[in-house]
Amino acid sequence: MSNVSGEESNPPAGIMVRADNIVKNYVSGTETLHILKGVSFDIPKGLSAAVSGQSGSGKSTLLNILGGLDRCDGGRVFINGAEITGLSEKELSGRRGKQVGFIFQFHYLLKDFTALENVMLPAFIAGIKKSDALEKARALLADVKLEDRAGHFPSQLSGGERQRVAVARSMINDPGVILADEPTGNLDPDNSAMVADILYAGAEKWGKTLIVVTHDEKVAARASIRYTLEKGLLACDGAEADA
Repeated sequence: MSNVSGEESNPPAGIMVRADNIVKNYVSGTETLHILKGVSFDIPKGLSAAVSGQSGSGKSTLLNILGGLDRCDGGRVFINGAEITGLSEKELSGRRGKQVGFIFQFHYLLKDFTALENVMLPAFIAGIKKSDALEKARALLADVKLEDRAGHFPSQLSGGERQRVAVARSMINDPGVILADEPTGNLDPDNSAMVADILYAGAEKWGKTLIVVTHDEKVAARASIRYTLEKGLLACDGAEADA
């Protein structure tokens, strides 16, 4: 279902995310840090993948490159068959808004907006009609079991509830790809399990390709494909999660 190769070619039909020999370096004084040393993989449409590894191994850097938030120094990234690595900042921004949903360790909800308004906001930015955005936002809040909290502000929600709002928000523009960076990193075990359940179930229900960066073994174990990033190189664990 996936490969880890350096083959430079356009992805075949059915591959939603392709990383093709991704290289990323950072210069610190006179030292060059080689964060990613030729990372390659394919993630088919509708499947989930987890990337694990020690802190500082480059997991978040890889996720940011896949989502167009950062640029690689070498290699190519394809989202739904289209290469994004050579796009301008304006083009990348447009693609992020429509093709990729982000979930971060910190929810980044706007404090003066209700849960419903926070979920709807990306749809407004994308120019979706208010009535359509409202209907979809309510459906997504129901999916994350927060329909009765739609009118509450972030300060009135628990940490787990705020992160569930962030999960709903990531899916409002119907992106093909959801990128989650330590989505349960700030939660206690019970809330972590609930957010993971909702994230994976939501991705499956809405047909999303999900890539999760996580330290949490239980969260990683839910993925269809598992990778480990170590010393700038990516290895596939070779085992799929139980259905």
